[in-house]
Amino acid sequence: MAIKISSKISGYEVVKPDAPENDKPQEDAQVQNQSSITEDGASMPNVIQMHEKVERPEMLLGSTYKIKTPLSDHALYVTINDIVLNPDTPYEKRRPFEIFINSKNMDHFQWIVALTRIISAVFRKGGDVTFLVEELRSVFDPQGGYFKRGGRYTPSLVADIGDAIEAHMRMIGMIRDEEPDAHRQQIMDEKRREFEDRSRQVTAAENDATSDRDFPDGASLCRKCQTKAVVLLDGCMTCLNCGDSKCG
Repeated sequence: MAIKISSKISGYEVVKPDAPENDKPQEDAQVQNQSSITEDGASMPNVIQMHEKVERPEMLLGSTYKIKTPLSDHALYVTINDIVLNPDTPYEKRRPFEIFINSKNMDHFQWIVALTRIISAVFRKGGDVTFLVEELRSVFDPQGGYFKRGGRYTPSLVADIGDAIEAHMRMIGMIRDEEPDAHRQQIMDEKRREFEDRSRQVTAAENDATSDRDFPDGASLCRKCQTKAVVLLDGCMTCLNCGDSKCG
């Protein structure tokens, strides 16, 4: 964001992080007051973005997701707590702040604790943290994955945790589905109509071919009438459509 400074800068001084508030130079106060002025002269409120120095409030909003896998008799419970930035303003945002994973199964306790601490540290850094979903999904279990309810294949338990994080990010609005533009949607609609018309034509042709007679599913093709109506009848291959038989 561009910052317009209307007054002339007469001097500057580097302020140490541990310096008291009274020792800060007056120039910094002027720049801070002018930081809310944009290029067009309109005032802008002090919008707080997510960064590692944001202090944890006493209360956080959270959601818990249950992960039940065929690898264990006990489920995993993934809890993601969110911090609300700029509450009660048009710039209000809800961003993930920390993650916890709990389970009765202690087989994966060490690496789960390490994973939650690393993910929580990435959350507090701010910025675009949606890359975590793809990074976790790219982890494959050397012993093989498993299928979740609905027939979706999950390559590992870590990838399942990534799915839970994605579901949470979609709920708070960090991940949104990209809808196709008008031109692309028109092409998709045309392809869909073309496929449906072709399917109806194939179905009509099959109905016309079998409208007069219905032959068994296991019938083979007759070389004389080119109909799949040849079956084994009384020890001889006989066509049920034209009556052709190898036995004469």
